[in-house]
Amino acid sequence: MSNYNINKGIGRTVEFKGLKAQYLFIFAGGLLGVLVLVMVMYMAGVNSYVCLLVGAGGASLIVWQTFALNGKYGEHGLMKVGAKKRHPKYIICRRAVHRYLKFTSKSNHL
Repeated sequence: MSNYNINKGIGRTVEFKGLKAQYLFIFAGGLLGVLVLVMVMYMAGVNSYVCLLVGAGGASLIVWQTFALNGKYGEHGLMKVGAKKRHPKYIICRRAVHRYLKFTSKSNHL
């Protein structure tokens, strides 16, 4: 009789080194963006030490901010903050009330 391992991670979010969910995409996208920026700067003829400084500084900033956001907001908190910013504070009604109350009479159809 064979022994099989049971996958107990079904339904759980992806996690890598403590980063969860959307923070992985922010982390990977940020590092990829810094890499492309450094490559463009190097191909444009910028001094290699400046490229190295921008790359190291940008990468460390991305890593620091991503882990800070992950620690502050958690797995779903960043989406909740974004949704709260899009929610209107006030509902403004500029038309008169009688304009909203339209009554249409039923016509005689055969």
